[in-house]
Amino acid sequence: MNKINNHLSYKMEGDKSTNNSDDYYKNVKLVGFVKTDSETLSGYKNDGFQWSSADNLSSYPSSYHRENDISSPGKVLGGDTVVPVYPDSVNRCCTRKVLYKRLPILQWLPKYTVGDHGISDLVAGITVGLTVIPQAIAFANVAGLPPQIGLYSSFMACFVYTIFGSCKDPALGPTAIMAIMTRENIHDMGPEFAILLCFITGIVQLIMGFAQLGFLIDFISGPVSAGFTSAAAIVIATSQLKDLLGINIKANSFIGFWDQLAMHIREISVGDGTLGITCMVVLLLLRKMKDIQVGPLDVKDKTTVQRMVSSIIWLISTARNIIVVVFCAALGYMYKEHGNLPFKLSSHVESGLPSFRPPPFESRVGNETYNFVEMASKLGSGILVVPLLSILENISLAKFFSDGKTVDATQEMLALGASNLISSFVGSMPISGALSRGAVNNASGVKTTFGGVYTGIIVIIALQFFTPYLVYIPKAALAAVIIAAVVFMVELQVVKPMWRTKKIDLVPAFATFLCSLLIRLEVGIVVGIAINVIILLYTLARPSIHVEKQQSEFGYEYLVITPDRSLVFPSVEYVRAVVSKAGLKQGLSSIPVVMDCRHIQGADFTAAKGVKSLIDDFVKRNQPLVFYNVKPSVISIFQGVRPTEFNCCVTEQQLHERLKGYYYSRMQTLTL
Repeated sequence: MNKINNHLSYKMEGDKSTNNSDDYYKNVKLVGFVKTDSETLSGYKNDGFQWSSADNLSSYPSSYHRENDISSPGKVLGGDTVVPVYPDSVNRCCTRKVLYKRLPILQWLPKYTVGDHGISDLVAGITVGLTVIPQAIAFANVAGLPPQIGLYSSFMACFVYTIFGSCKDPALGPTAIMAIMTRENIHDMGPEFAILLCFITGIVQLIMGFAQLGFLIDFISGPVSAGFTSAAAIVIATSQLKDLLGINIKANSFIGFWDQLAMHIREISVGDGTLGITCMVVLLLLRKMKDIQVGPLDVKDKTTVQRMVSSIIWLISTARNIIVVVFCAALGYMYKEHGNLPFKLSSHVESGLPSFRPPPFESRVGNETYNFVEMASKLGSGILVVPLLSILENISLAKFFSDGKTVDATQEMLALGASNLISSFVGSMPISGALSRGAVNNASGVKTTFGGVYTGIIVIIALQFFTPYLVYIPKAALAAVIIAAVVFMVELQVVKPMWRTKKIDLVPAFATFLCSLLIRLEVGIVVGIAINVIILLYTLARPSIHVEKQQSEFGYEYLVITPDRSLVFPSVEYVRAVVSKAGLKQGLSSIPVVMDCRHIQGADFTAAKGVKSLIDDFVKRNQPLVFYNVKPSVISIFQGVRPTEFNCCVTEQQLHERLKGYYYSRMQTLTL
């Protein structure tokens, strides 16, 4: 039976009770199975160790191999047969369940029908396609890249995400955040650096997906995200003012831009300014147009005409960008043909589809040639910050439209990584899911990710046949499209809730906002994360400790001290000081002190040393110190440093018996 027990000691991981009449193992983690003649090993009451021949052992975690403890499968030891688990990790990764999880298209494609899914996806795909074309050209301008780069970034990801995407609403492509981050990291070095950044972004995201590193996104808190997004929106809008007003300004910072604007204020073009401001007003009015209510609130109560009018109003509001851009392009064409152009037009757009080839691993800028390492070095922190922000943007979008369903963050990272990686082969800049296009997708009634196929086809048609006409789009109109979109990214509405709930959250929010605005965007988000971590570590190092004097039914007093979290090295000295001080002042250096450890889930070596020193302090002044509600795993850690004495009680009855003993012992001492 010893051999069985040895096997179980490593087959089950958990906290062992010293009382064999209780369940021998507490909080057991199942890492293997034991088969006995009676199907359940006597003396072990954990139901998790019941076994039957029908169980599929390959689905359970693998065990650790220890030759001294495990006999070969099927060998009988005292009537009990030990059956260790040897699952094949490769086979486990290649099951149908995993395949369907990593290729979500296999789940919905067999059930796909034209009536239930096809029409909705077609309408949504075309609508998003008409939205993404003007946005792509404008975002390329934000990134400081040729207009065609924006269009190159808008079609390949649609096809890839159709296969790997787990959420129907995200419409991958260039976004405002990705555009401004690309501009800030390529340092005007040219499209080759932007394409390489897209490639590296895809690689990093795939690595994060395979390594299950999605938890890193959790370090970007809501306040930090709000501060960063708001600052990015202001930086983007500021960068577009030069095109909106028709002046030539080149500045590398937010403050520098406004300084340059003050110097060139008299150079504002009346034509560009008038057109740009008019376009902004029209775009904002059309955006508000979708809120117009036609007929009753309940759709079922509306007449056919009312439903048709509502649909037309919604379509006009949704397609406002393409309507304004097409109208302004027609205006630009007319003015250019007559030779009297009052505003600036877009630069030349290369016609045709891009060739499918690897991203550039070497680039020549001026008279200097950069190899891959030098290009990656030029991109700097962007090779990590851009992938993280891309993931954050896409997962936030997926959660927003998830209707309470769980979002598979790992699959979204893999899908986004594959999209960025493959898109870099067609000359794309870094991409993600845009909230504006996701909202259009959702409002259009998209059913599956197949809507992205129609969006990609629309962009390909535009590249193949309409690029010669894109040159007539006024720069002021594109600037108006961007400003009208990003102005709603400034999250002023979160300030009041943060003030009402937890005011300290305003510190990382405003720090992120100011650093992103005045220094650099990636600096801002790093500063915000650092402040959040500092606040987190401070709360870890300074736990809340409740001190209360209680009196038992027998009349003796004792002090109960309850820390609200685990003991780890940053907090141990603080806890020791508080407990010792409470024992001296409130406990009068004599009455027993009970340390209630119900909230202490774990401890480390430093904490154990601190507890040992605390026990020594109480022993020196002959004041009882009792540990109550201590978990077995914590007891073993505390006992590992061999304290002078370690008084521990498991039940309330044991605690009162021990305190009663202290009380009578003290009374006898005082009597003598």
